[in-house]
Amino acid sequence: MFRNLEIHSTVQMAFYIALILAVILLPSGISQIASARKLPYYKKRHDRILTGWRMLLTSIVLVVIALGINNYAEPVIYTYFAPSPTRKVTPTMTLTPTITLTPTITETPTITLTPLFSNTPTITPIPVVPAVIEARFESAVTPDPAAVFSPIQFARNLDINYQPTNPQNTFTNPIKHLYGVFSYDGVSDRSQWTAIWYRDGELVFFESKPWDGGSGGYGYTDWGPDPALWLPGEYEVQIFNGLFFKVSGRFSVTGAPPTPKPTATPSFTPSNTPLPTSTRTIVPTKTPRPTSTPIPTRTPTNTRTPTLTQTPTNTRTPTITLTPTL
Repeated sequence: MFRNLEIHSTVQMAFYIALILAVILLPSGISQIASARKLPYYKKRHDRILTGWRMLLTSIVLVVIALGINNYAEPVIYTYFAPSPTRKVTPTMTLTPTITLTPTITETPTITLTPLFSNTPTITPIPVVPAVIEARFESAVTPDPAAVFSPIQFARNLDINYQPTNPQNTFTNPIKHLYGVFSYDGVSDRSQWTAIWYRDGELVFFESKPWDGGSGGYGYTDWGPDPALWLPGEYEVQIFNGLFFKVSGRFSVTGAPPTPKPTATPSFTPSNTPLPTSTRTIVPTKTPRPTSTPIPTRTPTNTRTPTLTQTPTNTRTPTITLTPTL
C-alpha cells in the first residue's frame, strides 16, 4: 500500500549502514597497520598489516557503494517497480461539545409542507470513450483490466527521467506546451491507449494509439497547440486503456491568451499593360453552295427534214398590141 515510502526508506537505510561501516573500518584498518610495525615476529606483523589494508580497501568500497545507493538505487528500482500513489492521511474529526439546551415549553406541531419537487442527487457517470474516437482504434489486443495508472501531474516541461518540472494545477497564459505525467503498471503491450483533453466539458484534443511503453514505468500525454488556443477555463484529461477508464486529472488556465499574429494577404500590384490594339474582324466569306446537277434533257427524236419545193410563180406573158398606122 505504501510501496513508494518503503522503497525510499530501504534505500536510505542501506546508505546509512554502508556509510557507518566505512567509518568504523577506516580507523580500525589504520590502527592495525600502525600496531603491526611494533611486532617483532615477521609472520604476525605481515598478517596484521594485510588485515589492516583489507579494512582500508573495504572502507573505500563501502563509501563508493553508499554514494551509488544514494544517487542511483531508487531511480533504478522505480524502472522495475512503478511507485504507487501515496495515500493521504485523513485527519480525524474532533467532536466539539455542544451546548446543552434548556428544555422549553413544547409548542404544538404544525403541518409540515411537503415540497412538490425534491432535488435528488444524481450519480456521476463513469467517463467513456466517445464513439468518434473509438472508431479510430487500431489495436486488436485485449487490454488487462488490472492495469493501474497513478494520478496525473501537469507541468510545462519534463526532465531527462520523464519527471514533471515544477508541477502545478493552475497555469497562467501565455502557454506553449503542457504535459500530463503519470506512472503505470500491468499495461498490455500493443493494447489501445487513449488520452482525451476537455475544456469546460468540450473536447479540444485527443491521442489514441497502440501502447508501446512496456508493462510498467513512467509515461505522459502532451498538447502543444498554437498559444492562442489556450483559452482560460477548467481542463480535464482522461486516460483509457482500451475502453476501460483508468484515471483523470484537472487543471485550470487563467489569463487571456496571446492574440494570433495576422497572416499577410498577398496583394497584386497592377503593371502597365499595353492596351490591346484593334484588329480587323475578318468577315467570313460565303461558302459557295454546290450547283445543282442539271437534269438530262430528253433527246429529240429524228424529225423528217423538210425538202424545198419550188412554188411556181405565175408569170404574165406580155402581149403585143399592134397599133395600126395610117
